[in-house]
Amino acid sequence: MTISLKPRPAPAPVSAQSHAPILAAEQLSYTYPGRGYDPVHALERISLAVAPREFVCVVGPSGCGKSTLLRLLAALLHPTAGQVLFEGQPLLEPRHRIGFVFQKANLMPWRTVLANVQLPLELQGLPQAPARQRAQELIDLVGLAGFEHARPRGLSGGMEQRVAIARALVHNPDVLLLDEPFGALDALTRERMGAELLRIWQARTKTVVMVTHSIPEALLLADRVLVLSPRPGRVRLALEVPLPRPRHRDMEYSPEFAALARQVRETIEAA
Repeated sequence: MTISLKPRPAPAPVSAQSHAPILAAEQLSYTYPGRGYDPVHALERISLAVAPREFVCVVGPSGCGKSTLLRLLAALLHPTAGQVLFEGQPLLEPRHRIGFVFQKANLMPWRTVLANVQLPLELQGLPQAPARQRAQELIDLVGLAGFEHARPRGLSGGMEQRVAIARALVHNPDVLLLDEPFGALDALTRERMGAELLRIWQARTKTVVMVTHSIPEALLLADRVLVLSPRPGRVRLALEVPLPRPRHRDMEYSPEFAALARQVRETIEAA
């Protein structure tokens, strides 16, 4: 099957309240069991709903359970209480329809860019020719054409993260979960990668949930920003972002952007 790369118009902001959610959490709690120390209560009674094609960013202080929440939404962890629903059904194990990008690219150093992107399709048993074609299409989409035969040691940090995003998208998931994917990059590269992520999202209109520590990044990318409290994490604010799309860095200097950033920052500081 060929994946179309024709860009689509920038999607209008969507609201989880006006669409049946594709991904939801109901009264979600998680406690890490103690091993020589007291148990760590990471999350407590979190409920949220993510609409199809919505872009949601999760922010909050360090240690508030943002990464834990993302792993629960991917069924990489199982909740202590509550449940995760995917298309209305309990999510009990990872699914190919939910892609995940970790903080580190975690590429196999002995495999080329093409081979790294192609790996999920190999594990699914897809024949070599269509798997290679789909991997190449994703490499083109993330802007790495010409680097198909490079190995990770020859890539910059931003390029490695592009490979990781391509690998997560290669099996055409409906939902993409990103755990602080640009956190290790310098400021300028991080800005460029944020713009690239917006371009990719607009081309594919996937549902995205992304963890970030950057308030400006969250507001530039997201339809909605969730602010978590200190541990145990609870949702303190679910902020709709009414900024028009397509978005660009100059928006950061607008009064509207400043007011939104202030609201998110004050919520974090108050918590």
